Amino acid sequence: MAKNRFSKAWMHSHLNDPYVKLAQQRGYRSRAAFKLLEIDEQDRLIRRGMNVVDLGSAPGSWSQLLREKMAGPGGEVDGRIVAIDILPMDPVAGVDFLLGDFREDAVLREFEALIGEGVRLDLVVSDMAPNLSGVGTADAARMGHLAELALDFAVRHLKPEGALLIKCFHGSGYSQIVEAFKRSFVTVAPRKPKASRGKSAETFLLGRSLKHGAGIGTSSNGA
Repeated sequence: MAKNRFSKAWMHSHLNDPYVKLAQQRGYRSRAAFKLLEIDEQDRLIRRGMNVVDLGSAPGSWSQLLREKMAGPGGEVDGRIVAIDILPMDPVAGVDFLLGDFREDAVLREFEALIGEGVRLDLVVSDMAPNLSGVGTADAARMGHLAELALDFAVRHLKPEGALLIKCFHGSGYSQIVEAFKRSFVTVAPRKPKASRGKSAETFLLGRSLKHGAGIGTSSNGA
């Protein structure tokens, strides 16, 4: 009974959420688009002509916003956007989608064929989150693991002046994620956009400009 009450309360809150309504009006696939939009308005992350990867992209609202921000005068994407997820995603015009695990060699080969040999990225974004169990320590460990995976991918593929934006949760393991970012990036800053529900432990972490040597010995060797 309590679970049922909770579900009804969540559904009521969701349906009356102004960002849910805005997303429907603007054709975004989820309210998450506004989180990236707010962060970009503050930090100016997205520009035309960039090479960008959206990790854990499904259902695709971040890819939609990236496409919107990177559209040239004719409406075509000026640059390259690659979205990667283990879940299927409906196509977004101008976005290349790879279905699979970005840790797997076959997916990485496909990615490097798309982006071009030796080409490095300007921006990596990740809205990945684990399926939550409700067990705080276990969920924190899963979130930390996803953060590590995104950080490893970014360090391997970013330009020296590139940036990484990930979702994470305040709580157990958060300080370790921040420390890992600080080992790799010159500047590290948390972001809590208004579109992120106030009661949620969700926050975002932004790293900019790789520290010298952070990408040494990794797979790409581009300009």
